[in-house]
Amino acid sequence: MEEKRDLIKVLVAEDDPDDCLLIRRAASSVGAPYDLFFVSDGVQLLDFLYRRGTYGSATKAPRPDLILLDLNMPKQDGRSALYQIKKDKGLKSIAVVVFSTSSAPSDMELTLRLGAESFIKKPSSFQELKAIVSSLADFC
Repeated sequence: MEEKRDLIKVLVAEDDPDDCLLIRRAASSVGAPYDLFFVSDGVQLLDFLYRRGTYGSATKAPRPDLILLDLNMPKQDGRSALYQIKKDKGLKSIAVVVFSTSSAPSDMELTLRLGAESFIKKPSSFQELKAIVSSLADFC
């Protein structure tokens, strides 16, 4: 049995609680080796990464191996958060996969130019989500 320290730390930045639940269920159903953490907006994402406020310790906010990033979140959107992450010398090495309902080519082009490893459109079925979730380790 894998110990928690061997798990891939995935920080999910997603404002839709249903999507968060589905991601958690998909990871569980495929036996993905992930330790999942969730934030619901770009401000919380950056607080987590910089260990500010309620995320003020390494225990509450371990450095993620991967960020699964929604683009359209309240307070600070994913585009702005991605820009900040990738311009910071201490954070830019964290893999970021954009996970969005957007299918706009401009969103894909922008996020890849900003440094995201990939842009994945949110799937319409749970089976597709399981396949995506099981492949996330490839980005670490």
